[in-house]
Amino acid sequence: MKVLHLLQRAHGALFGFVDRITEGWFLGTVARLVFLVVLFQFFWASAMTKLGDGFFGFLSLSKGAYFQIAPKAVEAAGYQPANVGFGTDLMVFAGTWAEILLPVFVVIGLFGRLSSLGMIGFIAVMTYVDLTAHSLKPEVVGAFFDVQTNGLWDQRILWVFLLLVIVIKGPGPLSLDKLLGTVMRKRRERPVMMAAEQSPIPEPDPTGERGPSPERSPTS
Repeated sequence: MKVLHLLQRAHGALFGFVDRITEGWFLGTVARLVFLVVLFQFFWASAMTKLGDGFFGFLSLSKGAYFQIAPKAVEAAGYQPANVGFGTDLMVFAGTWAEILLPVFVVIGLFGRLSSLGMIGFIAVMTYVDLTAHSLKPEVVGAFFDVQTNGLWDQRILWVFLLLVIVIKGPGPLSLDKLLGTVMRKRRERPVMMAAEQSPIPEPDPTGERGPSPERSPTS
């Protein structure tokens, strides 16, 4: 029993120390770092295939953007992206720029929670399109609770979990959210501090006499 008690104390001391030094910054910061190392290049490269050619390609979309984001609509339009209609154009444009901006915002920690939530929505839509429009083989899709770990479902659930960490814990102190929060707080505090500095301080009476007591009449 004594040995067990010592082990419990050692366990509590060790992981209590870990909790103290990582509280408030570790999970969100590391989740963003893992996103940068593992997923950022994937989404960025995918987004670049959706933009047009040349210097001003960011103002237009490639045909690949339509085939990737709205394959059913392109098929219904005779495989001519120019004929898909305004609604599909808007959806493809929004999806392309979401794939460009949201990963950048996650990495730099700008609107970290909202950006991560947006990425979860983007992954959900991307997964739906993959499952319904691209005729993936069952071994590629995979399934939960099987021996394979590289199926689409396994992949996407891990991506979502990583982003959920940021949604729940925030992007951490090394983020633009933290920097902007500090700047905004100082701007709010500045008028209060200036008002306090400019308010007159009553000077002591040089005669040492006190005025009439508020509790008595001057004639009493």
